[in-house]
Amino acid sequence: MLKNRDEIEQQYKWNLNDIYPNWNEWEKDLTTLKELMKEIPNYQGKISKNSEDFINFINLEEKISRLTDKVYLYPYLQRDLDSTNENASIKLQEVEGIYANYAIASSWVTPEILTIPKETMITWINENPMLESNRFPLMETYRLQEHVLSADKEKLLSYFGQYLGVPSDIYSELSTSDIKWNEIELSDGSKMPVTNGVYSKIVSTNRVQEDRKKAFEALYNSFNINKNTYAAIYKSILQRDFAAAQSRNYNTSLEKALNPKDIPLNVYISLIESTKENTAPLKRYIDLRKKALNLENYHYYDNSINIVDYNKEFSYQDAKKTVLESVKPLGEDYYNGLNMALSEGWLDVYETPNKRSGAYSINIYDVHPYMLLNYNGTMDAVFTLAHELGHTMHSMLSTKNQPYPISSYTIFVAEVASTFNERLLLDNMLKNTTDSKERIALIEQAIGGIVGTYYIQSLFADYEYQAHQIVEKGGAITPDVLNNIMENLFKEYFGPNLSMDELQKIIWARIPHFYNSPYYVYQYATSFASSANLYDRITNEKYSPEEREQAKVDYLNLLKSGGNDHPMNQLQKAGVDLTKKDTFDAVAKEFDRLLDLLENELNKIKGDI
Repeated sequence: MLKNRDEIEQQYKWNLNDIYPNWNEWEKDLTTLKELMKEIPNYQGKISKNSEDFINFINLEEKISRLTDKVYLYPYLQRDLDSTNENASIKLQEVEGIYANYAIASSWVTPEILTIPKETMITWINENPMLESNRFPLMETYRLQEHVLSADKEKLLSYFGQYLGVPSDIYSELSTSDIKWNEIELSDGSKMPVTNGVYSKIVSTNRVQEDRKKAFEALYNSFNINKNTYAAIYKSILQRDFAAAQSRNYNTSLEKALNPKDIPLNVYISLIESTKENTAPLKRYIDLRKKALNLENYHYYDNSINIVDYNKEFSYQDAKKTVLESVKPLGEDYYNGLNMALSEGWLDVYETPNKRSGAYSINIYDVHPYMLLNYNGTMDAVFTLAHELGHTMHSMLSTKNQPYPISSYTIFVAEVASTFNERLLLDNMLKNTTDSKERIALIEQAIGGIVGTYYIQSLFADYEYQAHQIVEKGGAITPDVLNNIMENLFKEYFGPNLSMDELQKIIWARIPHFYNSPYYVYQYATSFASSANLYDRITNEKYSPEEREQAKVDYLNLLKSGGNDHPMNQLQKAGVDLTKKDTFDAVAKEFDRLLDLLENELNKIKGDI
């Protein structure tokens, strides 16, 4: 049963006072921000003349950026706690409007920087230590020079900046604030509205297939009823992305998404190709589950229930202790950092009405990270806690070791730390249980990570690629077109043992990343493959103790490196080369190994499958 926010103890809620104690203090910083932004145009025509003006300008830009982080995220986080919070929505829109005007007023900056010869810029950096922390981003400006327009064209494009996020805003309101959840009655007589969180718990714990079906149909019908609106929103996003790509001299939306971080196109394509070539373990898993669960027909909503009847509830306090214990192999500093991250006020733990679904960790350089959870006591929720704490530790280590301009790590490496933490948790829980059912549940949790973080995200990446290509080739986008892409992909990935429900096809309507951050989800899969390789180097006893220790140092250095280099280079320094296809192929091999282990454990308690 959902609790109202005022019924939850403060220790389980965010303390946003760490950002601002009240709206009055927020207003003061907003006024300061406006005044600082007014100074930007004064530097036009000056920053290319001498290093002194350039340094002063760079320092001003950093002040604005750091203040914007706080001023923007204070209402943003409040709105995520309650999407109907009108005051927070108004304040957030105010900040967005101010920043849009700032983007217009500063649209001349990059073009003017590029009038400074690269050799001159390098000299300025070498002669002025204050510029050293900006070396990498400044050199990136020159690398991406062909995609920067003239000052007048940059200004023209900046006028549209405020509107580019509108489709995402509309999606958020439709899928969160205005969504109507359908109520169901389960076989035990209980009645409830099926929210995202309720659905997740039912399909992962309720052993009655008909109940899982009811929850599935209730949730997906909440999206299906507005399928034409969702498709229209998504079409506008696809069109926006292609227009943005063309305006900056990119051939495709994918190229525009990858090039700024220097990710080769073949990494994306190799991921999709490798995953498609290695669907055999996934199909084997579905076949095994269908038989083990004794189901006549196997549906997607059967994918989360444990093979064995294992519905242990994990209190949040126990979950914290277990996760904290699991990270000890990374050393005392990491352990102490995680303990700090679990402090009161950093996490918002439980689902409440109108709270954003899912989970995330977001960092404020001058405050600390904030983690959003919708903790429901399942084993999956424990792993989600470990996952988000991985992000938080990544942010804490980057903040501690990097100056602000290069403190933010890219999305491309973001999921390495989170999935690495999940592997630590799995190992720890397996070592500390002799319960066969719990061992099977844990092995399935690990397999679930491979399915959900690698295969499903690769499938979603494939979907995004196909959808963008349709628009880029002048094709039409309708609910049926998007449904067909999803249907074909699920059949290709999961095989004939997965019964495809009509409503399953509309999963594209309930994946926020498609609407909020296109070409994001593939990075879950690349990061998963990366963390698998790193984890092997640190824990596999085929390596010497010295090699494993060095691998741990390399991994922690990756987390400390923030955004001080291209992500592919950062991973290579840590020992992972994603240009090699066998990096991805290794995931399927691990999948098969876990399946062998799962079959052996099942045979111990229930005979041959």
